[in-house]
Amino acid sequence: MIEATGLTKRYGATVAVDDLSFTVPPGQVTGFLGPNGAGKSTTMRMILGLDAPDSGSVTVDGRPYAARRRPLFQAGALLEAKAFHGGRSARNHLLCLALSNGISRARVDEVLNWQAPRADEPAGSPSACPSGSASPPRC
Repeated sequence: MIEATGLTKRYGATVAVDDLSFTVPPGQVTGFLGPNGAGKSTTMRMILGLDAPDSGSVTVDGRPYAARRRPLFQAGALLEAKAFHGGRSARNHLLCLALSNGISRARVDEVLNWQAPRADEPAGSPSACPSGSASPPRC
């Protein structure tokens, strides 16, 4: 479970996140939607412990994500779509991350089970995109 309470983050005079609170139940795949500058990336960075909130707190299963010895065993995140190799399938991308962090191949298959028919397609290919479009924002 991800629990955020009263998260606020400022960069100088700019308030990037203002008193944000939410709960994500265990096992729930979650994304943030909003215009540029809405605080989506900043919120993710605070969840992952990459940025500290100016006020408030966020935990993953009751503990700060960054305090975990093996954080990818609890949750994973893709902050920048450009970090995903364009010619690699979702399965291979996750497999590389999993194996480099001591997570089994079977867990990758388990996570992808809900989307298995498309998980082996290269990123950006029309058959890998539910919309049928090869444009990265929809894939």
